[in-house]
Amino acid sequence: MAKNRRDRNSWGGFSEKTYEWSSEEEEPVKKAGPVQVLIVKDDHSFELDETALNRILLSEAVRDKEVVAVSVAGAFRKGKSFLMDFMLRYMYNQESVDWVGDYNEPLTGFSWRGGSERETTGIQIWSEIFLINKPDGKKVAVLLMDTQGTFDSQSTLRDSATVFALSTMISSIQVYNLSQNVQEDDLQHLQLFTEYGRLAMEETFLKPFQSLIFLVRDWSFPYEFSYGADGGAKFLEKRLKVSGNQHEELQNVRKHIHSCFTNISCFLLPHPGLKVATNPNFDGKLKEIDDEFIKNLKILIPWLLSPESLDIKEINGNKITCRGLVEYFKAYIKIYQGEELPHPKSMLQATAEANNLAAVATAKDTYNKKMEEICGGDKPFLAPNDLQTKHLQLKEESVKLFRGVKKMGGEEFSRRYLQQLESEIDELYIQYIKHNDSKNIFHAARTPATLFVVIFITYVIAGVTGFIGLDIIASLCNMIMGLTLITLCTWAYIRYSGEYRELGAVIDQVAAALWDQDIYFSFFFLICLCHREVQMRLCTSFTVQQQPTDICIIKLSLHQSRNLLNNQKRKKCNANFKKYRCMTNCQLNIQFYVSMQTFKVLPSERSKILNTSEDCKLD
Repeated sequence: MAKNRRDRNSWGGFSEKTYEWSSEEEEPVKKAGPVQVLIVKDDHSFELDETALNRILLSEAVRDKEVVAVSVAGAFRKGKSFLMDFMLRYMYNQESVDWVGDYNEPLTGFSWRGGSERETTGIQIWSEIFLINKPDGKKVAVLLMDTQGTFDSQSTLRDSATVFALSTMISSIQVYNLSQNVQEDDLQHLQLFTEYGRLAMEETFLKPFQSLIFLVRDWSFPYEFSYGADGGAKFLEKRLKVSGNQHEELQNVRKHIHSCFTNISCFLLPHPGLKVATNPNFDGKLKEIDDEFIKNLKILIPWLLSPESLDIKEINGNKITCRGLVEYFKAYIKIYQGEELPHPKSMLQATAEANNLAAVATAKDTYNKKMEEICGGDKPFLAPNDLQTKHLQLKEESVKLFRGVKKMGGEEFSRRYLQQLESEIDELYIQYIKHNDSKNIFHAARTPATLFVVIFITYVIAGVTGFIGLDIIASLCNMIMGLTLITLCTWAYIRYSGEYRELGAVIDQVAAALWDQDIYFSFFFLICLCHREVQMRLCTSFTVQQQPTDICIIKLSLHQSRNLLNNQKRKKCNANFKKYRCMTNCQLNIQFYVSMQTFKVLPSERSKILNTSEDCKLD
């Protein structure tokens, strides 16, 4: 199991790069060292090493202990890992007054080096969990966490935001490592990263994060604000102060930071010296570090990690154990692995998007105002062709207005916003068409007119078919007529009361479909498809006169007429009339010659009477 190391060498340092620790679950002796639990892949996706995380946090000695998670985050190549290794020295030797160790001992622990290229990637945690007794006697588990630096040349803004946000969400003490000063862009980045973390967390009325410590490295103005926590507190109060003469943007940044963290403090640390900054072979020996830095370092580390300074991790007011921290780690990384959260954007990209969206809004608003002047609510009905002409003219003017606005991002970046503008204008035009059509009295009366026509047609057909003995057709038409009458009454009630608007829209759509079709032929088509026996009866009931002036031809296209006269080679329609020879494979066109005195055929149409289909010929 994990245990605190009490033995050390005579100088209080460590001769090995890693430190031994034992586990009851595994026989061989393992060495403590940094373990990467969050891996950033080459495709900028994230992977959690659950096996390593479980091995460290779910060991029997610590899994049910309340946890204190200490994290260091900030820009890359600013000495975060260097600072973490001094924390390790303190945790292993905190019972000693001279915990910093021998001045000739190299600094080991988390991997670090000088230079300009990044060293740490993802998130690393120390494999040994330290058990510390707080002043109230409670034993807590202390987890040390090192993070990838932000804004290196190989990471996207989303990578930096995710690592920073995740470390802030997991830790109870977040050290924001800065160089020389707290600048406005540092606060803006902090605002972005913490908001990105807050998005991934469940909404709570409490502040989402706990302790934030601004650690200002290489502080060069001790004559203004002294080194240490006292000078840092005065300095931070001035930096985060919200005043009425500040710009609203500056006020919002500071209000946001105060709303995210329960405790905010600051520590000013001097520069470690030129030997540290310029010597490529510097290995962390204290003898090469300035005394002023070591003096304040001896104050900083206990100020952070002494038992009375440790903050137990809490989420929504509940204290979290190592076991619970594992579950939160898994839950949070799943959110960042998915696409639920918006991708953070650079300042240029965000500004360019806002700039282009503002231009789109201005151009669309111009189109909207001018169209209101042409066909607004108080304007009379406008001919559709004139409305379309005005639309095209105003659309072109809006596009010119958009192109004329100075926008960031360049022509290529603005092209998709131009397409968005055109699409939104076309959608507005569709709404204006509907609004204009509603002013047309004939358009408004189309639905009741269509329903009246249906009622009239079904009434006539019911009367005719009932007269010739087609009771089934007559009953069907009466039923359709009744349903249509009910539909008409329902539509009138909806228009009067304004209720059930969705049902009214469906009725209007059906009426429009009937209006656009040939209602008369639709009903004859319905009659002929109702029943096969009815079709046969209809054929035999209609008679043929020899006088062409008394004959009306009705030509119907019946797609299911192939089997209409199957197995009938000849049929006598009436002994007193002409005989027809009907082929069995009658395809699409069947001509019925009907003897009806009410219909007259002009002489010019007589030739059509003799022009029968190929499948139905006169005997």
